[in-house]
Amino acid sequence: MKRTLLASGIGLLVAGAVFGQETPKFAFNLGGGFTEPVGRTGTKLDTGWNISAGAGYNFNSYIGALVQFNDTQSDINGTTLNNAGFPGGDVNIWSLTLNPIVHTHPRGPVDVYFIGGGGLYHWHQEFTAPNVAAVTAFDPFFGFYQALIPTTDVLSSYSVNKPGVNGGVGVSFGTKWNVKFYAESRYHRVFFGDRHADMLPVTFGIRW
Repeated sequence: MKRTLLASGIGLLVAGAVFGQETPKFAFNLGGGFTEPVGRTGTKLDTGWNISAGAGYNFNSYIGALVQFNDTQSDINGTTLNNAGFPGGDVNIWSLTLNPIVHTHPRGPVDVYFIGGGGLYHWHQEFTAPNVAAVTAFDPFFGFYQALIPTTDVLSSYSVNKPGVNGGVGVSFGTKWNVKFYAESRYHRVFFGDRHADMLPVTFGIRW
């Protein structure tokens, strides 16, 4: 009887361990970081920032796929602005991509993974100039009065949708919960026909 109870207890422990190691069917990520323009793009833009969010499916513990939204913004550098004759400007790029992901050690405390894919990239650029605007303000003592506030005038803007690809590597650190912290570097290239834009976002966040 004792042996039967002992065997049953061991069986329950093993089953619990196996169940605890099951890979969730759905995967999510959320992160942010900095973006380094590279190549010719790096001669036009300053280092910027990025955010990333995604949802996907795990086919097994090693292979999955994520649909990801990424948004990155960088200021146009001073040399380019001076040559173009504008006081200010920036470039915003958001993308919606499908990215297969391959994990090397999915159940370990540290997992190195490879991720890459492609999809739609939206490029928006603006050249701007500082300005001031007159507004009507109110103070309980002074009453209504005219005030000047700083504003930004858009002198020129351009938007376009283009295809692009990306690929990179990341490392995630497990916790006792089904949440992992990750750091990732991925190369993005946006195609414009006769030219392309290249960026290297470095992103930190959580995945679960």
